[in-house]
Amino acid sequence: MQIVQRAVHAAGREYGDLMLDLLSDILTNLSMRGTIYFRTSFTKPWGVGVPAYENVARFHFAHRGQCMLRVDGVAEPVLLSQGDLVIIPHGASHDLYCGHAPDETVMPLDRVLEASDYDGAGVLVYGGEEPQSETQLICGHFSFDPKARHILMERLPPYIHLRNYGEAAGRWLEATLRMIGDEAGGAKMGGDLIALKMSETILAQAIRSFIEGGAAPDWGLGAFSDNHISRALDAFHKAPREGWTVESLAQVAGMSRTSFAVRFQALMEMTPLEYLTRWRMEIAKKQLLQSGTSLTDAAESAGYASDSAFSRAFKKEVGLTPAEFRKSEMLVRS
Repeated sequence: MQIVQRAVHAAGREYGDLMLDLLSDILTNLSMRGTIYFRTSFTKPWGVGVPAYENVARFHFAHRGQCMLRVDGVAEPVLLSQGDLVIIPHGASHDLYCGHAPDETVMPLDRVLEASDYDGAGVLVYGGEEPQSETQLICGHFSFDPKARHILMERLPPYIHLRNYGEAAGRWLEATLRMIGDEAGGAKMGGDLIALKMSETILAQAIRSFIEGGAAPDWGLGAFSDNHISRALDAFHKAPREGWTVESLAQVAGMSRTSFAVRFQALMEMTPLEYLTRWRMEIAKKQLLQSGTSLTDAAESAGYASDSAFSRAFKKEVGLTPAEFRKSEMLVRS
């Protein structure tokens, strides 16, 4: 009961703060790491084909100028205007180009790097002889542990386009994006590291903006934008070891047990306990791969008092016993 009372009290915070706390826990457990891979100075005509890559979310911020984006599997291209941010959550291949004759101007990224003599430092300069048409992009990606999973990342759309992102997200973020643009690839000492660390805040803000924008229910993520159910999710993520039940989660949400269970299922396409179990197993997987961690340690981290009950739940969810999972991962990593 005490955990429910604390959670209900905490639920009085602003929704935006609550959402960031929830996202922070999810992204941290997924071992998110940001990487700035280049800042560009593209002049017409130009086009770059970025290959697909697993376990990453790509991002491009239009620091100056504009360009077109064509994502694999999406019928219509997207215009990126100055100040826009686009996230490509699943690392799909995509083309960035100046807007005309993409079939003629788009070149594979490795060929662009070779043609521009780009060595990974400074600004990637590429394109034709129209300097007045310069497009500056800040490009990078967020990598994730290939074995970590969460429906929030799995269900995001092929791309998230946030128009005039800096201004819309607030003055502090606009300043952050401008600083990333100034620091990335610059000559100042420590500039790339500063830009890299700042970029790691961008994904959480972008996902929050997507969820608050109203499209989350279309992708099976409506619980994150629901003021009541998101309180219960936040409370669970803060204390996953506690003995949560549908009733105690409903109390935090300020709903009846039945209404909570029905609404959760409708918004998330799974039951509350299915969600709890999936996340607890993700926590346990990380524990199992830490040196010196016992089966009991992993079970307790996931909220199980019994090793046998934990092992049964783990095998049902993961398809392997805890010992088999640890052995298979150690073989992969050796």
